[in-house]
Amino acid sequence: MTEAISSPTIRTAVDIGGTFTDVFVQRGDGRIVTAKYPTQANPIEGVLAGMKQAGIDWRDVEFFSHGTTIATNALITRNFPKIAIVTTKGFRDVTEIRRGDRESWDPYQEVAKPFVARRNRLTVTERIGYDGKVLEPIDQDEACEVARVLRRRGIETVAVCFVNSFTNPEHEEVMAEILAEELPGVAITTSSDVLPEIFEYERFSTTVANAALVPIIGPYARTLESRLAESGYDNDVLLLHSGGGVMTPAMAEKYGARLAASGIAAGALASRHIARMCGYENSIGFDMGGTSTDVSLTDNGVLGTTNMWSVEFGYPICFPSIEVLTIGAGGGSIAWLDDAGSLRNGPQSAGSEPGPACYGGGGDLATNTDANLILGTVGKKLAGGVKELDDELAHAAVATIAAPLGLDTEAAAQSIIKVANANMADAIRLISIRKGHDPRDFALVGFGGAGPLHVAYLAKDLGIPTVIIPPHPGVTSAMGCMLVDIQHDITTMYLTDASEADLDHLVSSFEDLREQGRARLEAEHVAAEDMVFEYYLDMRYMGQWRAIAVPVSMPLTSLDDVVATFHANHLKEHNFSAEDGGVEIYRISVRAIGLTPRTDAPRAELIDPATFAPTPTELRSVLFPDEATRLETPVYDRGELPAGAVLQGPCIIDQLDSTTVVPPQTTATVDEWGNLILTFAS
Repeated sequence: MTEAISSPTIRTAVDIGGTFTDVFVQRGDGRIVTAKYPTQANPIEGVLAGMKQAGIDWRDVEFFSHGTTIATNALITRNFPKIAIVTTKGFRDVTEIRRGDRESWDPYQEVAKPFVARRNRLTVTERIGYDGKVLEPIDQDEACEVARVLRRRGIETVAVCFVNSFTNPEHEEVMAEILAEELPGVAITTSSDVLPEIFEYERFSTTVANAALVPIIGPYARTLESRLAESGYDNDVLLLHSGGGVMTPAMAEKYGARLAASGIAAGALASRHIARMCGYENSIGFDMGGTSTDVSLTDNGVLGTTNMWSVEFGYPICFPSIEVLTIGAGGGSIAWLDDAGSLRNGPQSAGSEPGPACYGGGGDLATNTDANLILGTVGKKLAGGVKELDDELAHAAVATIAAPLGLDTEAAAQSIIKVANANMADAIRLISIRKGHDPRDFALVGFGGAGPLHVAYLAKDLGIPTVIIPPHPGVTSAMGCMLVDIQHDITTMYLTDASEADLDHLVSSFEDLREQGRARLEAEHVAAEDMVFEYYLDMRYMGQWRAIAVPVSMPLTSLDDVVATFHANHLKEHNFSAEDGGVEIYRISVRAIGLTPRTDAPRAELIDPATFAPTPTELRSVLFPDEATRLETPVYDRGELPAGAVLQGPCIIDQLDSTTVVPPQTTATVDEWGNLILTFAS
């Protein structure tokens, strides 16, 4: 076990993945300690074991942040408590009708069944008008009968979703009171509290997801808080949410669906931080693991966000979230031939069980890892020798792809990697070029266990001039959990023509939202001097439904600059602007931020690269994907490379949690923060 770390300013972060629980520890002096522990059936046990492996005394910890896939997995597997919907009479099937869209153009491919069975979608007579006026009072006798039916059915959590409740929550509040009285201990979620916005389908869907997760997230967060307190930790437990901030267990009990994209948000935050530390305000995060690759984009220091995302197609969650594009490409992605005989790669994956063929776990399908082993870009020992790879099994698996294509196994391995790289390059194009960004204006941050193996080739393909590999690629997402503040996004509808907006009323509405945010931060024990508030107007062209969030400066005395910014942002994102057209305010929002402390990583003194001659741990015959013959390639231990060291490709740089490929005509430099900076010969 690692020697215990004794420091009163230890900051820790944990990211729970499907295979490993990653631990990132930063001491007060900036020293970094990392650990990986297999994820347990009870994730809390993995958190505690991982921290123990890192040698932490909980009494010395001043900050703990946590990213988790528990909410994501619950939605994917639909392993959540028995849930019901109570809605307005006539709107029982909103969550099943949806928008009538499909995931693909295949008319026979059905969208997954709704989270709530029709028999558990019950209705009550009531009606609120579009302007908030009561058109028909709620029938309380019906409401009580509905509550009794749900009790008899053993319902454990209820989503209350009345039409137009975003303009007037009165009826939902009455229904919630009746349910609380008739169903003690049952979780109750109202759409007017969770998402007070127009579009009943999106509001209903978000509320249902929240209702499904609250009974899971609440007890989990409270149990984690209790277990850490028993271990000696006496500060806040912070849970990373989809918007890139954190919340305490008290808030997670109410807004569990905000954690449904917890894990992938952490990697995006870390990539932005690393790029900015290296002097790049524009960056693309590339997080490649064993099964999937997550791509994010930061423009002028601002991460892309979205208010419409989903874990399962057809069931959107409309809490603000960092925009991350995920594709099925990882070290375990399987190579296969389609019906036309063309080579494909993924999204199917060998996973951790049985794993790539070379793992010797019984898998016999060719994967990216098998191809990399044949090429020599991956050595026969991984994770410091913990995992030994079988070259013969890799050749046998890739031979099944090579034979139909008329190739030898080495040429087939090159082709497998080229197809994988093409898929991942397309993902980067989607999040950059499709959004109006030129990838050549960005730095590419490559991390995850497999990211540094491929990222140099993606940069070359896309014309990206600089690649950054962080010091600990395999636990970079865990580090991202540490780079966050407490954050709440509070919104309300505000439909009006921008040219006719009443500024006094608009400012008053902002102030109301700010006070709601202040109340949430105070409930989480944030001091007044650590509170920061950001203001946004969601705007759109008249007659359109896509809105763009535009930042607003306070005090607000005119909307001219805000409208001008909207036109410019619309042109950038949609390649269209109508400055003579009408602009409508759709929604207003306030982001309430509670600042958390930061500890800067120490900067190392740069050596004179002319005085440093690195000694390779071995010379390996490597067939790079773009080369015709194998090259005798030095392999270096990253831990032995000081800040300022410069290496010329081709070379391989190994470390415990990843391997970096430096192709020919590429230079790798270690900066003062320990990052590897890859640049390419012109």
